[in-house]
Amino acid sequence: MTQQHPSPPSHPPVDAGRLWAGGAATALVAALIAVAGIVICRGVFGIAILAPEGDGAWGNASTFWYAGAAALAALLATALIHVLILTTPQPQRFFGWVIGLATVIAVVMPFVPDAGLDAKIATAAINAIIGIAIGSLVPSVARSAMAMALRRPGGAPSTGGMPPAR
Repeated sequence: MTQQHPSPPSHPPVDAGRLWAGGAATALVAALIAVAGIVICRGVFGIAILAPEGDGAWGNASTFWYAGAAALAALLATALIHVLILTTPQPQRFFGWVIGLATVIAVVMPFVPDAGLDAKIATAAINAIIGIAIGSLVPSVARSAMAMALRRPGGAPSTGGMPPAR
């Protein structure tokens, strides 16, 4: 009689709840970086970011749109790494390339429109810090979510917060 061993999963298990909780926390960090960067640039240095200087340190609604876009970028990065974990070999490496290139694009974009050099540099710096934060936090959360899933009996993925059936 031969003993059958369960076949290993085709992809590493991931605790989706932990991954997405970390992704939400990263979204909050990214949004706060955007707001802090805008307040520092406008309020401390008097550099216009996204809106004319006359709108004050907090600016207008565009500040909140910028923060929202930063949060959305973090959530999209979380979705990307989740898909990469489930479908590709070396998901962290592909994720690093995608986020690195997206950050380069975000840093270069402010230099395209006709605006003051100080505003371009300040916006590029904020975009770079947001990209670095997302690019470092999301993979760290993903590693933690995969490690947590592997610690479960049998390395089974999360059951949505319910304890595994025995």
